[in-house]
Amino acid sequence: MEHKRIDVNPEIMFGKPVIKGTRITVEHILRKLAGGMTAEEIIKDHPHLKPEDIFAAEEFAADYLAQEEIVFASGNKL
Repeated sequence: MEHKRIDVNPEIMFGKPVIKGTRITVEHILRKLAGGMTAEEIIKDHPHLKPEDIFAAEEFAADYLAQEEIVFASGNKL
């Protein structure tokens, strides 16, 4: 899936997904959200980000998880 606001480049942050044009990782944004920060608070900490960047990080994570294999207790994969 294409993510226009996300960049994955082995020469930037060891290849972790980042917001394009920054060194801010998707993981960093998700951890701030998980810690209770709002998108507005994250943008206040990182003024060069836009609300679309926060949504893009969430979308990237959701798409990544949607591609996971599901393993049942019996060992069968879905």
